[in-house]
Amino acid sequence: MSRPLRIIAWTVATLVVLVLALVVFIATFNWNRVKPTLNEKVSAALHRPFAINGNLAVEWGREPDEGGLKAWVPWPHFIAEDISLGNPDWSSTPQMAGLKRIEFRLSPLPLLAQHIVIPRINLTEPTADLQRLKDGRANWTFDMGPKDESTEPSSWVLDIGAIGFDKGKVTLDDATLNTQVEVLIDPLGKPIPFKALAGQTDAAKALEKEGNSAQDYAFGFKASGKYKGLPVKGDGKIGGLLALQDTRQPFPVQVDVTAGDTYAAAVGTLTDPRNLGALDLHLKLSGTSLGNLFPLTGVNLPDSPAYSTDGHLIARLHEASGATFRYEGFNGRIGDSDIHGDLGFAATQPRPKLTGKLVSNQLLFADLAPLIGADSNAEQKARGGASKQPDGKVLPVEEFKTDRWRAMDADVEFSGKRIVKSESLPITDLYTHVVLDDGKLSLEPLRFGVAGGQLNAQVGLNGRSTPLQGQAKLSARGFKLKQLFPTFEPMRTSFGELNGDAQFSGTGNSVAALLGTSNGGVKMLINDGAVSRDLMEIAGLNVGNYVMGKIFGDKEVKINCAAADVGIKDGLASTNLFVFDTENAVIYIDGDANFKTERMDFKVTPESKGFRLFSLRSPLYVRGTFAKPSAGVQTVPLLLRGAGMVALGAVVAPAAGLLALVVPSGDKAPNECRPLLEQMQQGKVPKTVR
Repeated sequence: MSRPLRIIAWTVATLVVLVLALVVFIATFNWNRVKPTLNEKVSAALHRPFAINGNLAVEWGREPDEGGLKAWVPWPHFIAEDISLGNPDWSSTPQMAGLKRIEFRLSPLPLLAQHIVIPRINLTEPTADLQRLKDGRANWTFDMGPKDESTEPSSWVLDIGAIGFDKGKVTLDDATLNTQVEVLIDPLGKPIPFKALAGQTDAAKALEKEGNSAQDYAFGFKASGKYKGLPVKGDGKIGGLLALQDTRQPFPVQVDVTAGDTYAAAVGTLTDPRNLGALDLHLKLSGTSLGNLFPLTGVNLPDSPAYSTDGHLIARLHEASGATFRYEGFNGRIGDSDIHGDLGFAATQPRPKLTGKLVSNQLLFADLAPLIGADSNAEQKARGGASKQPDGKVLPVEEFKTDRWRAMDADVEFSGKRIVKSESLPITDLYTHVVLDDGKLSLEPLRFGVAGGQLNAQVGLNGRSTPLQGQAKLSARGFKLKQLFPTFEPMRTSFGELNGDAQFSGTGNSVAALLGTSNGGVKMLINDGAVSRDLMEIAGLNVGNYVMGKIFGDKEVKINCAAADVGIKDGLASTNLFVFDTENAVIYIDGDANFKTERMDFKVTPESKGFRLFSLRSPLYVRGTFAKPSAGVQTVPLLLRGAGMVALGAVVAPAAGLLALVVPSGDKAPNECRPLLEQMQQGKVPKTVR
């Protein structure tokens, strides 16, 4: 043998002897002798007590499942029993975590490249008591001491493949979230296949499509306590092996949990748990009001009746711009209305944002009432509303939750394809585009289909200001009277329409406050209609029933034109012009309605056309509160027709303004409002027969 070969041979033999000596030393050494030093070093590094109280051992063994050279190289298996980790000094309890036993194996060959590879760690009976104070200090955050900027970062890399665990217990006491929860984990008597619970949900189908399969459910858990001050209780099932490296091994999750009055049931998978990579769940959600989700999730949704939804939740929890959530293809109900669509939520900066498109095929108008606090006290109580509508008050006093408006932005479209209210007032459909931007809420457009026509509105509410500033513009066009009152026979052959414009602005954190401080006005025209006591009863207007009975008795009366111009200043709505031109008389209405006090005071004065004598010899009044208006006969005599001539002088400008609402009649009967308004514009009494 040549000299170079002898050198190589001796070198290899020396290395083999050293490795064998090292293996023999590790295998025969009593590792319990190093526990005091090891405990002291780890405690000093973590700045809190650490101890291996039980046996510490290292065993060698081959890993035939690894294949190749790794299968022939013996691997060290580290075993430690009865491990405890203490809390920092500020904690009121001494111990943070404990383990009955920990076992892991170390791949030796990667150590040559400064790579620590631990394919799997097994934890037996882990316990953890997690705490966080109001000032943000948390016992799961470790003080590793000041960093020396001149020190080079370590070139060693740690990779842990998976974590296996046994039964355990975890408690969380988080003062920043007002949360105290206890979770108990126990092995199932028999593993449950993933599909046995996931079935044919979208989450399961997505997993199949990717060619992956989730592990079986191996453990069950139970949770109880409080989350953000609300009582929480739940249970579920999880897998037995948490894969930290292989994203193709989704971790199965099944949860049923109740928090306050909100119930959630989910089944699916967690992928790449080391990075909180992704969730893919079939999610069912229900509760008494969508608004109650805000304290739980931070998603600001409006108050609503009881709801339930069922859909596919996909979450990307480690996106660079913030976690994203998509609730796709969900179906459900809100009150007695159906709801379908897709929603997205992105935890972006400076504010998270909600986006989506929602559709209701059959929307009950009553289910919209909680949006403005217009539901009953009993319904408000059922959804957890704090405010109560006072007796005798009609305008909703429940305040908008503007403190939440700056917590989230939103851009959501909503369509109600068919609105169910009553046969007597057919509001057919609804569309709105809701935008919430840093506390400013806008509904542009807010569009209703009503009786063959359309009500268009633009609503803006500025929640940045205190109190809230609001404004609204409304335009009603082409409301067909025969569709507006389909059960009133005399209107069946009418070509008449209702057209109108309105605008308001005000301040206040409720509908009542906004209207009580409002400024603006309302203009409205109705042509070619009919009216009677029966119609008043259909519309539910008892006072109107009384007035019509006093003027016309029980007869049906043709309306040539009804015109109204009402100005609003500081919550007081006053009539500039309010007139009904009928086949028998011209009826003038004068007075005001106070939105602040919810009181009204109107005088109704009819002027006869022709020789027909009215039994009524005095004007009528309508006064009282919005909730309980009353009507009667004035004690003064009926004004002479000449007085109407004087009054007409004050309505020249309002009449001119209302002419803009007269739409061309086309092939229909002539619009009766134009000649009436033109006469008023010229300061004349409507033509009558003496």
